[in-house]
Amino acid sequence: MSLVIRNLQRVIPIRRAPLRSKIEIVRRILGVQKFDLGIICVDNKNIQHINRIYRDRNVPTDVLSFPFHEVTATHGLCHLLGFTHGTEAEWQQKEKAVLDELGRRTGTRLQPLTRGLFGGS
Repeated sequence: MSLVIRNLQRVIPIRRAPLRSKIEIVRRILGVQKFDLGIICVDNKNIQHINRIYRDRNVPTDVLSFPFHEVTATHGLCHLLGFTHGTEAEWQQKEKAVLDELGRRTGTRLQPLTRGLFGGS
């Protein structure tokens, strides 16, 4: 399946082709070639922000991983039902309510994609 690599930091040079090759080898070793995978490289400030939002830990970390398909699917369905980012309060309330209920039913802890983007947390 797909492998997406994004480099959003400028501290460490990353060569995508060698990284992609090595990740594909690791995927074959682990037997997970059928799963989509996204790798996003960020700086310490951004990973600390993400760690604080999703894990309530206000420190940088080396790796965070998410079953993001649940969050992105919820985000997309909210759009299909007519919710827009133009109504930020309504959007955040609906997306959070859906993710909270999904988490209650599945035992997961999911946060909206838009959390922290509109000046709040």
